[in-house]
Amino acid sequence: MDFSKLYRPSALNSYQFIAVTGLIMTLAAHLILHFFVHRTLEGFNWLYICWLVLYVAGSLLNLFGKPDSGHHHH
Repeated sequence: MDFSKLYRPSALNSYQFIAVTGLIMTLAAHLILHFFVHRTLEGFNWLYICWLVLYVAGSLLNLFGKPDSGHHHH
């Protein structure tokens, strides 16, 4: 099992990539809201849980999923 599929950017699948990007953007929005707008939104922290669930699902697919042999690009 290749655990580099969990952290190496070139080995991430689309679900993992979307989750990491979403996490970074959510963190940036959270920091902007906290430091510049001085406001917090109710339920905003649930986004972190959503990104974590998406990343875990993508990681399981990436680690245990079988590569699709039906798509051959030439």
